[in-house]
Amino acid sequence: MTYPPNANVARSHQLLRAIRHKAFARNALYGAVLIVTVWALYSLILPHTSLADSFYPYTAPPLSWDERARLVKRAFLHAYHGYERHAAPHDEIKPISRGYSDNFNGWGVTIYDSLDTMIMLGLDAEYARAREMVQATKFDLPDRQFVPYFETVIRYLGGLLSAYALNKDALLLHRADELARKLDPVFQTPSGLAVYGVNPTNGEIIGPEIGILAEIASLQLEYTYLAKVTGKKEHFDRANTVIRALEKADLRQTGGMFPIGWNLTNAQPVDYRLSAGAQADSAHEYLLKQYLLTAKSDKANLDMYIRTTTHIISNLLYISPTRHLLYVTDTKDPVHEERGKPSHIMEHLSCFLPGLFALGVHTLPWDQFDSLNLNLGELASQGKFGFAGEGYRRLSGYKLKDLHMWAAEGLAQTCWLMYADQPAGLSPDEIVVRASAEEVAGPGTVWMDAMDQWKASGARGSPPGTKDTAPIVYTEKERLRGGIRGRDYAIKKHSYMLRPETVESLYLMWRITGDSKWRERGWKIFESIEKHSKTPYGYASLKSVEKVPPPKLDDMPSYFLAETLKYLHLMCMEENPLPLEQWVFNTEAHPFPVFSWTEEEKVKFDIL
Repeated sequence: MTYPPNANVARSHQLLRAIRHKAFARNALYGAVLIVTVWALYSLILPHTSLADSFYPYTAPPLSWDERARLVKRAFLHAYHGYERHAAPHDEIKPISRGYSDNFNGWGVTIYDSLDTMIMLGLDAEYARAREMVQATKFDLPDRQFVPYFETVIRYLGGLLSAYALNKDALLLHRADELARKLDPVFQTPSGLAVYGVNPTNGEIIGPEIGILAEIASLQLEYTYLAKVTGKKEHFDRANTVIRALEKADLRQTGGMFPIGWNLTNAQPVDYRLSAGAQADSAHEYLLKQYLLTAKSDKANLDMYIRTTTHIISNLLYISPTRHLLYVTDTKDPVHEERGKPSHIMEHLSCFLPGLFALGVHTLPWDQFDSLNLNLGELASQGKFGFAGEGYRRLSGYKLKDLHMWAAEGLAQTCWLMYADQPAGLSPDEIVVRASAEEVAGPGTVWMDAMDQWKASGARGSPPGTKDTAPIVYTEKERLRGGIRGRDYAIKKHSYMLRPETVESLYLMWRITGDSKWRERGWKIFESIEKHSKTPYGYASLKSVEKVPPPKLDDMPSYFLAETLKYLHLMCMEENPLPLEQWVFNTEAHPFPVFSWTEEEKVKFDIL
């Protein structure tokens, strides 16, 4: 069949005839054909690769830790300058509206909480301006207004004393001593334990007869150091009264651990609530830290720390059913006859615990326990704690130092996953862990039961709860229908409150173990804070960590500058400016130097 001539084909033939007589055009055509052929072959070999992907994408080298430290410093400056411009001398800035709040006496708590961080970061201009406000503060309130004693001690008094310890500015010590005197009426109880609050102007006190453990037993570090630097016995006596009351308390129904509720008349516990979280956390923390602050001379605090941690390890640590997450929970029943029923709630506040365990591993004289008359087997044989005494017997079959380190590793892993599991990369305030694969509530699996099984099987592999576990981040669809991949927990409180406990523990885990994974995890948390919490005027707490972008709350707590950013900055420093053997942090991350009592001080303060 003959086809009629096509006009396009004819024009192509004419073009080719012309090209044969023009060398440049001929070479250009052949080159184009070659390029098309090579690209066709390349596409056949790698059919799913785009042109953009055919080149290696540029990846910036990881930031050095010095550069990361500068970024954390810049974050502190952004937060503090926002407060300074829009909220000072009030307590805290509202970082969205540029407003302020006065929940902590209205004396400028952010200033006092930030003093030592400024000194550590070398912010001389900011410190000079802050010092002027410290000098101008009147520690007074109108009639019928009261300062919350606990918060005032850890934030204001602790901030003044730690800044003094770092730069020896006499003004700070003078103001600390003055503040302690104004707070002193809180101790006007039959037991000498502090009531909730006081009016610093007229001395009127307020509070129920029943006190909260954390509020009555989180002053020892501050008052002991204040006694050391002022030479005043009255400050030492305030701390010593707390220590002696704890030492003499009847703990038969709580397994040797301090419960939350206390009678301020007779200095005895009034309930059985045992927790490492809210209303209890810092009291447990101060047992170890008071022992360390006084150069390991206060054996009573060491005894109480070992008793407390023994009960926590034996009765409050559990393993989740699928991911085998190690978590700490609370109970509210007497434990003399049987183990208390766990709530299976884990709080972000409890994430200080892995750091505390690690600090104890690093600093305690484990090989001298026998000479110090610290013997778990003997404590168990006394029958003093009933069923709970079994924990002492059980732990005596392990090397206690190793057990504390495994607990630290497992808990730190879970605290990290509470961040890594969330779309925002930041942790919810509380979770509820499934008791078993079949049911949400129930007895659950006690960690020491799992440990005994591991030990009986030859102790092969990692101890239960200590193995690295991959994060599980739900998609929005999975979240709305409850998730199809087992995290082992549900979120109880969805907010992220800029809290420091996890970064504190990650910092201590890195310093003590040398394992850089803890440091890198801390940095990821900082990156998430920068991405999701930053506002033009500071950093905001988040309403929910399950959504991206997460909705913000108009709140920037002073502890964000005192603790969270301080620990993050220390994590970025190769050389430790505050060695763990020489400094002890209070519960608001204010560092005090370790010291020994002189013979004269022992006589003056009646130290035996």
